[in-house]
Amino acid sequence: MFPSAIVQFSIVATCFSQQTPVVVEWLTRIESFWHIVFVVAVLALVITTSAHAILMKRDHRAAVMWVAFIWLSPLIGAVCYLLLGVNRIRRRAARLRGDEGKVANPGEAASTDAPPQLLGSNLASLVQLGRNVTSRPLLAGNAIQPLENGDEAFPAMLRAINEARISVSLATYIFDHDSGGESFLAALTAAVKRGVAVRVLIDDVGARYSHPPMARALRRHGVPCAHFLPQVWFRRFAAMNMRSHRKTLVIDGRTAFMGGMNIRAGNLLERQPPARHPIRDLQFGVTGPVVAQLQATFVDDWHYCTGEHLAGEVWFPPLVPAGEVAARVITDGPDEDLDKLNWMLHGALGAARKSIWIATPYFLPDQPLIAALTTAALRGVEIRIVLPARNNLPFVHWASRAGWWQVLKPGCRLWLTAGPFDHSKVVVIDETWSLVGSANWDARSLRLNYEINLEAYDPTFARQLVQHLETKLAAAHEVTLAEVNARPL
Repeated sequence: MFPSAIVQFSIVATCFSQQTPVVVEWLTRIESFWHIVFVVAVLALVITTSAHAILMKRDHRAAVMWVAFIWLSPLIGAVCYLLLGVNRIRRRAARLRGDEGKVANPGEAASTDAPPQLLGSNLASLVQLGRNVTSRPLLAGNAIQPLENGDEAFPAMLRAINEARISVSLATYIFDHDSGGESFLAALTAAVKRGVAVRVLIDDVGARYSHPPMARALRRHGVPCAHFLPQVWFRRFAAMNMRSHRKTLVIDGRTAFMGGMNIRAGNLLERQPPARHPIRDLQFGVTGPVVAQLQATFVDDWHYCTGEHLAGEVWFPPLVPAGEVAARVITDGPDEDLDKLNWMLHGALGAARKSIWIATPYFLPDQPLIAALTTAALRGVEIRIVLPARNNLPFVHWASRAGWWQVLKPGCRLWLTAGPFDHSKVVVIDETWSLVGSANWDARSLRLNYEINLEAYDPTFARQLVQHLETKLAAAHEVTLAEVNARPL
């Protein structure tokens, strides 16, 4: 082979030196050869990516769209599918956490999944659904306190950080470098100086909402901080849509805060001068055994991002009952937690007998959820949906408005609350079951983001949330089907 190659090279060189037509013929053959190689390679790529989409995509509509894109634009479509259409994020919570949850929280094993007051009711099946979906027990003996806006939530969170003696774990989507964020920076820095074990996890996209990034300031002050799925290397491009939208704060493993509230000055509505973009929101203070489930979620995420395993009573102390609420954490994300929240929402809507309250800033339910709402409304369940009149994302608001007729027509009622923009996320079923946390009613939350929510069984807590929503309705505008149908082009 080697002497033959030398002979061929000599022939080409001789022909070239003599400027004969053979040179042109050789170049044409080479060009044709590489054209064939290119076409075969692209065809193989198209066939492979199409087969992967057909076999692996759970949503047949997504599979059809990807296959059409791949074949109509072969190279670009196949490359886009490899970058954006394949979920390469695979985590195994049990492997990452090991036996930490079982060892540190022995009370979970002794808990019952069906509180006596719920047995035999329409919600008893929802209790079992939650156990099967999440593999977590429903824990009795918790207390949950709603905190309205940053004016109530931030002082309570900062006070808890300042009183921390053992550990602080903080996860957030946005941590702005503004007056609101700087107060948390000062409290976390002081905690580190007191010898408290502090860990801060910020989503890499959310960390870029302000400049300079708060993570840089945290590290400069000695606060251990990590980014969730940093967008540094090209290989991370595939995860650009898979963001951690979780917001939790756990103090000494005993006191927690969770909800949908980011850390930014816009949440402080009473500050002077007022923020340019004020935001109304709800956060929740939590005590009791369910705090361990919130902490375990942070431990999983921290280990995934840093490789550090947080264990022992520093992070998981023994917990005692603190109230009357039965609660359970529901995590959701594009890995082994995919569709868990979706299943719980379908179960809750199906279990409703009297009333459903929904408050969310982004209302873009898919067709199965719309069908579940429609079925509940036709069964006679009174459904109230509370949305902000003006959204911080206009295109999302327009898309949401285009679909309102689908829930109004079967009898759901929909209100738009006046500003400031309302970021609250609440679901209440029959004034007994409540869902609070970080997730919205859209595909990003239900399929792409990493979310954390808390389901609670307690009529007193549920009525607190209903009263909060009823207060909003006093100054809200109810949208009618005729109004939606008459909207301008």
